[in-house]
Amino acid sequence: MYISPRHSPRAMGIEFHLKSLVIFAGCFLACIGPVMPTFASAADKLTVYSGRAERLIKPVLDAFTAKTGIQIELLSSGTTELVNRMKAEGGRSPADVFITNDAGSLEMARAAGLLRPLNMREVERAIPPQFRAADNSWIGLSGRFWIIVYNTTMVKPDQIKSLLDLADPKWKDKIAIPNAGSEYLQAGVSVIRASVGDDQTRKFLEGLRNNAGTQVYQKSSQIVEAVAKGQVAMGIVNHYYVYRHLATQPTAPLAVLMPDQQEGGMGAIMNVAGIGVLKHTPRVENAKLLVEFLVAQVGQKMFADLDKEYPLHPDVKADPALTERKSFRAALVPLAKLAELREPTLLLIEQVGMR
Repeated sequence: MYISPRHSPRAMGIEFHLKSLVIFAGCFLACIGPVMPTFASAADKLTVYSGRAERLIKPVLDAFTAKTGIQIELLSSGTTELVNRMKAEGGRSPADVFITNDAGSLEMARAAGLLRPLNMREVERAIPPQFRAADNSWIGLSGRFWIIVYNTTMVKPDQIKSLLDLADPKWKDKIAIPNAGSEYLQAGVSVIRASVGDDQTRKFLEGLRNNAGTQVYQKSSQIVEAVAKGQVAMGIVNHYYVYRHLATQPTAPLAVLMPDQQEGGMGAIMNVAGIGVLKHTPRVENAKLLVEFLVAQVGQKMFADLDKEYPLHPDVKADPALTERKSFRAALVPLAKLAELREPTLLLIEQVGMR
């Protein structure tokens, strides 16, 4: 539930508004159960800068508002733009919280001194340490894997073992890929570089570029659509795009291949969506309530159900349609390393001439 400043409690009458919120919160809590103190002053608010699509994060923030009464002002934009904006704004930034879909960007914000370390037992109990900064200045909320989506009428799953196989000339004009500006591509290539080195990564990118040809897309949903229509045999996307497509079109000839599971393989490439609290915010306690809500089982279950992502809380199960998490290995490159890998990766992508 979003409440704009022009509908502030003082404008409407604090007493009436508080009574309404208590009644509403009581009804809501009967459905989802307690996970934190159940009421906050309706005069409270948080400004959230979000690099995630609004439709993916807004329902969860709405649930937080309903739970606490804390109003959310949401600004959605590209992750890189938001990091640069927060750097430029400095201590004058209206942002209290930063949410985005890439651990590398969160680590860049931490390295720039934008984020506040959080000493929260709730976080340490809920989110394993490999999914958060060492000082908890950013915390992972949900996991996503860079996978191969394939058309089941055009490809047999045993034809591909690794992402690197997509550079084979036999897949010429049969692959769809994200464009060079994609944060998913940049993070994925960074993990490949850290796993197999620059020379092999360069050869992979050159082959991928040649095999994709003109099948380069700005949106991952477009890649999934192209594969479903048989315009290409395969594509590289984050896993949840496939499952969201299948949720609305269950007969589409699509399947997911979790790559690089062979002996000696690097493992599936993982990234996380996560959250950080801005260092300068005067609303630290409100921000901590939001973090607590998102790492608790209720918030984690919402990410799992709404977004088809893998919850990071060990006691929350992913959507049963997803590949069972225990059935595959993830690459061992630390998430915090994605920030330092980014600039050399961008240079390599540019040198190869990715579009």
